[in-house]
Amino acid sequence: MTFENTLEFAKKLDASDALASYRNEFHYPQVNGKDVIYFTGNSLGLQPKRTQKFVDEVMKDWRELAVEGHFYADKPWWDYHERLAEGLGKVVGAKPKEISVMNTLTVNLHLLMVSFYRPTEKRFKIICEEKAFPSDQYMLQSQVRYHGLNPEDAIVEVKKRDGEHAWRTGDIIQKINEVGDELALVLMGGVNYYNGQVLDMKAITKAGKDVGAFVGWDLAHGVGNIKLNLHDWGADFAAWCSYKYMNSGPGNASGVFVHEKHLGKEDIPRFEGWWGTKKETRFLMRPEFDPIETADAWQLSNPPILSIAPYLASLEIFDEVGMDALIKKQKTIVAYLEYVLHEIDKEVDSSFEIITPADRGCQLSVFLHGEGKSIFDYLMKKGVITDWREPNVIRLAPAPLYCSYEDMYRFGQILKEGIQGK
Repeated sequence: MTFENTLEFAKKLDASDALASYRNEFHYPQVNGKDVIYFTGNSLGLQPKRTQKFVDEVMKDWRELAVEGHFYADKPWWDYHERLAEGLGKVVGAKPKEISVMNTLTVNLHLLMVSFYRPTEKRFKIICEEKAFPSDQYMLQSQVRYHGLNPEDAIVEVKKRDGEHAWRTGDIIQKINEVGDELALVLMGGVNYYNGQVLDMKAITKAGKDVGAFVGWDLAHGVGNIKLNLHDWGADFAAWCSYKYMNSGPGNASGVFVHEKHLGKEDIPRFEGWWGTKKETRFLMRPEFDPIETADAWQLSNPPILSIAPYLASLEIFDEVGMDALIKKQKTIVAYLEYVLHEIDKEVDSSFEIITPADRGCQLSVFLHGEGKSIFDYLMKKGVITDWREPNVIRLAPAPLYCSYEDMYRFGQILKEGIQGK
C-alpha cells in the first residue's frame, strides 16, 4: 500500500477498517476536552465499556448471595477462572487445559520456576536476554540464590552486537549451544519491553529443547499483541500479565501456560495449595494433594473474582475479533505510524531513529536525536499519551482495538509542532 501523510488519507483508512467500530467499545481519558491519542497499551490498556457490567454482576452476586455465590451465582466463583481458558488458548496458541489464570506475573514466574528450574551440579545455568525487564532479573537472581548458587555463575545474558539495537536469533541459538550440557533453563521475554522486538520463539524453543533444557517465556508484551503458538512450539511454560494489550485493568490477574506433557504428574516439583486439587475431592479435605490434570494444578488459592471479571470482559472482545484480524490491522497501523514518522523527520531539524526491528508487534521505539524530555512533556500536554525512556526514547504502541489511523496522522502533526515550536 502507498501511504500518504494527509488527514484525508488517514480518514480513508479508518473508513475501510474492519475493526473501526471497536474504538467505541473503550473509554478514553480526555485532555483539553478531547479524547487522547493513546500509545501506552503496552503499559496499561484502556478500559472496555463492557467491563462495568462484568464487575457489577460480581458485586450484585456478592451482595445478594454472599458465600453462596461460590456455587449459585450465574457464573459461580469456584470455577469462574475456567471461563477464560478456551479464549486464552486461542490467543496464545494452546489447549484450554494448558491455561490457568491466577496471581500476578512475577508471582507466577516464581511458581513456575519451582517446577522448571531444577539445577544439578552439572546443569544449572539459565539463559536470558541482557537488560531483561527488571522484575525478571530480580526473580532469576533470587531463584538462583535460593538454590545456593551465584547469579554471576548461573545466569548467562545474551547480548546485542556492538552498535546494534536488536538481538540476532543466530546469536541466541549459538549461546544456547555453547552453554550446552550446563543449560538448565532458557527464560526470556518473548517481546522485549524496551525495543519492541519479537524474538523467534519457535527457533529458540527448539534450540533449548535440543540441548536438554526447559524453555519458558515471559509474554507480558506478547499476549494480545502477536501470533503465538505455545503448544506447537513445545515451550514448557509461559506467563503473562493481563493489563497491557489484554485490557484487564491495573495489576489484574496473570495467565499461565504449562505444556500438556507436564500435566497430571504427581511427582513434578511444585508449590501446591488447595485450589490446585481436583474439584471432585477438594471439599473432602483430605491431607493428600490430588492435582487437577490441567494447568490449574499450579493454583494455590481460590481465584480473585473481582480481578478476573474485567479480564473475562476484555477476552470476550478478543474472541469476537480473533487474533488474525487483530494482527492484520496491527501490521498496517504500525506501518502507517512508521511512515508518518519518516515523513515528519523530513520536515524537522531533529532526526528519528526507529530501533524496533521488522520482527515486531504493536510497538515502535524511537530515538529522538536532538530532543530531550521537553518534547515528551509537550506531547502529553497536547493529549498524546506515550512513554518516555532515558536517554531520549519514546515508545509508541498503537493497539489496533482502539487506535485509529487518524490518531497516527494527528500525532505526527503534534510532534512536528512541538519540535518546531521549541
